[in-house]
Amino acid sequence: MVRYLRAANVKDGALDLTDVQSMNFTPAEQSTFALRPGDVLVTEGSGSLGSVGASAVWRGELDGMVCFQNTLLRIRPRAGVDGRYLEWWARSAFGSGVFSSIASGANIYHLSAERVRALPISLPPLEEQRRISDFLDAETAYIDALSSLRKTQHTRLDERGYAAVSEILAPGILSNPAGTWPWAWLPKMPADRPLVRLGYVCRLQTGLTVDGKREVAGSVVTRPYLRVANVQAGRVNLDNLSEITVPTEIARRATLRAGDVLMTEGGDLDKLGRGTVWRGEVSGCLHQNHVFALRTESNNLDADYLALMTRTLHGRNYFESTGVKTTNLASTNSNKILSFPIPLPSVAEQRNLAKQAQTALDKIATAGRLIDRQLKVLTERRQALITAAVTGQIDVSTASGRGIEE
Repeated sequence: MVRYLRAANVKDGALDLTDVQSMNFTPAEQSTFALRPGDVLVTEGSGSLGSVGASAVWRGELDGMVCFQNTLLRIRPRAGVDGRYLEWWARSAFGSGVFSSIASGANIYHLSAERVRALPISLPPLEEQRRISDFLDAETAYIDALSSLRKTQHTRLDERGYAAVSEILAPGILSNPAGTWPWAWLPKMPADRPLVRLGYVCRLQTGLTVDGKREVAGSVVTRPYLRVANVQAGRVNLDNLSEITVPTEIARRATLRAGDVLMTEGGDLDKLGRGTVWRGEVSGCLHQNHVFALRTESNNLDADYLALMTRTLHGRNYFESTGVKTTNLASTNSNKILSFPIPLPSVAEQRNLAKQAQTALDKIATAGRLIDRQLKVLTERRQALITAAVTGQIDVSTASGRGIEE
C-alpha cells in the first residue's frame, strides 16, 4: 500500500496532510506517480472556476514513497529551476486568474496538462529564483500575520456583539447568573420582566411541504418561497429565491407577513433557534415547512425584541440544550420553540431595549466592515506582490512589500 495525495489535500499554498489515503500502486505506477521534494502539485479540476488550479509544493513531509492521484497535475522543476519559485509562479497563476482563464468545462472545470505546459514563465537565474522565493516567503508571512490579527479582531467583535445583546436584554446574565433550575444561566429577573412561555404571546405558522408529486389542478398560484438556505443569522438571503406552484389554500396558510420572526427547524448547533425578522421584502412570499414563522401579538411582544432575544446567551443556551443533536447538525421543533421562556417587560420597554441592542450591533457591524475592507486590501496586496515578483516587475533585492496601504 502506498500513500497518495488527492486534490482535497492541496490548498492554496499549503498541503493538508490530515487525511492521506493509501492504495496499491503497481511498480510502473509508482515510477510514474511518485513525488519528489520540490514537485509542485496543482488541482486539475473543481466545481468552482475560481478554485481550479490551487497549488502547493511537496517538500517530502511524509516518510517513504508518496504518490499523487490523477486529480492533480505535477510540475517538476528541471535542473536550474527552484521548486519554491515554481510554486510561487503557480500561486500567481491561480490568484491572478490565469489558471481559470485556460480551464475548460461547464459544471466541473478542468486544467489540461498541455495548456498548463504552454503557459509562459519568467525564469531568472537560479540564485535570483531563490532570492525571489525568500522574499515572498518573508513578505507573505508578514501579510498573513496581519490578516490573522484582523481575523482575531473580527472574532472578538462578534463576541462583543453577543455579550452586548445578552447584557442589554438580560442584565447580569454574564456576571451574575442565579443558578436556579431549570434556566440556571439566567440572572434573577426584575418583577416587571416575568418569564412567559413564548406560545402564550405568539402563534407559530408552519410552512408548505415541497412535493413534486403534488397535484396542482384547480385554483393554483405560483409564488416565491423561503428555504432554510435563505434564512441566516440576523438576515434573509434573497439571492437564490425559488418559486413553487401550489393550490391557493396551501399558499394562504404559508404566506409570510411583515413582522414575522423566521426560525429554521435545523442547521448548525450554534445557529439553531436564531430569529430573523421578515420585513416583507418580497410580496406574497411563502415559506417551506423547515422554516417556522412566529407571528407575535403586537400588544404583548415586539418582533425585533423576540428576534434579538434568541441571539442572547439565554436564547443560545435554551435552544442548544433542547435541540436534538447529530454529529454536525441539530434540530428543534414547534413545541420547543413555543416553550421558550422569554422575559416579558412592557412592549414599550421591549422596543426600547431592542433599539439599544440594535444600536450596539450596528456599531459593531460598522467596525466589522472596516476589518473586512482591510482584509480585502491585504489579500489584494499579497497577490499583487506575488505576481510582481515572479514576473520581474520588482527588484526583490531592494523592494519591500511592507508599505501596505489600508
